Amino acid sequence: MPELTRASPWPFVGMAGLACVLFLDLASLLFAPWWAVLLLVLVWVVLLVVATAWWTLHPRWVPGVPVVGVVVWLVVAVAGGAWLGWRA
Repeated sequence: MPELTRASPWPFVGMAGLACVLFLDLASLLFAPWWAVLLLVLVWVVLLVVATAWWTLHPRWVPGVPVVGVVVWLVVAVAGGAWLGWRA
């Protein structure tokens, strides 16, 4: 009988975080133009691919992926508000 190994919870935490980042990206339509939101969603898709690839290879790294997504969103939102005049 094969030995059972416990599944790591960290990839699930990372994917839940990515769901939150997608919510932030889509809610940006309230203050950002459509093209900026489209770019944010494209970055999110890349982050999803990275998180999926790391699911079994590096499960402890997956929660860092949504952190990158939040930082990208924050930089885009602040820069857009400061230099491009985006307002809610």
